[in-house]
Amino acid sequence: MDQLSGVSVPSLWLDSSSLLIFTLVFLVIAACLRNRRPRNFPPGPLALPLVGNVFSLDLRNAHRAMTELAETYGKVYSLKLGSTWTVVLNGLSTMQEALLNKGDILNDPQSSTTVNDLEFVILNGVNLLQRRFALFTLKYFGVGKRSLESSILNEFIYLSKEFANEKGKPFNPHYIINKAVSNIICSLVFGQRFDYCDEKFLKMTHLLDKGTQIEGSIWTQVTQMKSKMFTVVVIDFVTHFSKYLKIEMHSSSPVFSRVVDIEIDQHKKDLDPSEPRDFIDCYLNEIQKDGVVDSVFHEENLVMCVFDLFGAGTETTSTTLRWALLYMAKYTEIQEKVQAEIDRVIGQSRQPSMEDRPKLPYTDAVIHELQRISNIVPLSLPHVTKREVQLEGYKIPKGVTVIPNLTSVLFDKSTWETPYTFNPGHFLNKEGKFVKQAAFIPFSLGKRACLGENLARMELFLFFTSFMQRFTFSMPPGMEPVFKPQVGVTLKPSEYEICITQREVC
Repeated sequence: MDQLSGVSVPSLWLDSSSLLIFTLVFLVIAACLRNRRPRNFPPGPLALPLVGNVFSLDLRNAHRAMTELAETYGKVYSLKLGSTWTVVLNGLSTMQEALLNKGDILNDPQSSTTVNDLEFVILNGVNLLQRRFALFTLKYFGVGKRSLESSILNEFIYLSKEFANEKGKPFNPHYIINKAVSNIICSLVFGQRFDYCDEKFLKMTHLLDKGTQIEGSIWTQVTQMKSKMFTVVVIDFVTHFSKYLKIEMHSSSPVFSRVVDIEIDQHKKDLDPSEPRDFIDCYLNEIQKDGVVDSVFHEENLVMCVFDLFGAGTETTSTTLRWALLYMAKYTEIQEKVQAEIDRVIGQSRQPSMEDRPKLPYTDAVIHELQRISNIVPLSLPHVTKREVQLEGYKIPKGVTVIPNLTSVLFDKSTWETPYTFNPGHFLNKEGKFVKQAAFIPFSLGKRACLGENLARMELFLFFTSFMQRFTFSMPPGMEPVFKPQVGVTLKPSEYEICITQREVC
């Protein structure tokens, strides 16, 4: 006993231990209460204190993990990432109800902290005026119309020369395809294409490719951190992933901006408001016509619109074409069947046309199956609820992030005969005619569907058909194609080399 205080040392120790235990129990109970799902909120796996549901997901394969969770918790379920509740939508009917019937409620771009912040001008929006203007302008310059065909087919001529120069030797087609697809955007935005060796053009394509590399590198860091059990840091990365990515992407934007600024200045000098030549001309006209002090139409946003158009109009199409070459090299019998159909319908004396599409059902089916199985944007673009909304009988409060899991639709076992196998028969009936599938939604649905869908459809058909008409694709001797994707915001093929040989002209 301590003679000065009259209190025994063991008693002090017990009091301190009791206080510590009480504090820990209190914190655990408080954390559990915070982790409770709101009343009538979608169910989901048990969310642990502090880390939430991070261990319910394999970040290297999040889209597949989210699809598997739907088998246990239903088409609409919830996850807690850090301190944030997220609702995941699965299945076609759920997606249609949410994105088509209730799309206005699931469309609050100002509250979004997702990767969609990258496209903050057009795809996410300072407001919808930018998106509407972009859609109208792209349509005006031929997107979705035959008038754009000549630009795409002309670009293929330059691309085919690059392929032919390789003389059938193994090479990586990544950057050549990127340049070709980027040039289509250049014709729409700048009113011209660029030589593949043009310094300014190379800068732009390099910056865009750097952005997608950053995406993948950050996901790699997240996965590594998770494996090291740094759970709190992982949660912070997952929750604030897009903010960091946005900063990294736009750290390169001054260089990109200088390139675009030069084009804008030149457009100002020879602008004829009555005859706009491209997107920049139309935007400059809108700036002059608007005349509002706080208008969203100003040159800074013009630069970012160009940045968005290049990002949205290049990455997914280029990636799909790279997957296409890989699948054709693997499934040579399918490649030969496509070539035979093209030879029969088009021959080799003229280039393909969009008018040929209905006459090429097998080729069309192969293109659709390539888009389905490559699953470029597996989790679409996340939405944020503007106000409380009911889905599948559950209440989702205002401000909750909602993720449309496109993977759950594109690989639905009840829709596709062999969902995890490359099978063009998914889009053909017994008579061999092309069949549309409601579950084919690689561009998502509703008002936030991909801005460049019409352009992408035209590019994919004309480029792919031209590839098959003029070339045969194969893997280098002793090499097998690898279909494991590089996981980031998009699913890209791992870098590969391929042999491209010119077909004999009959």
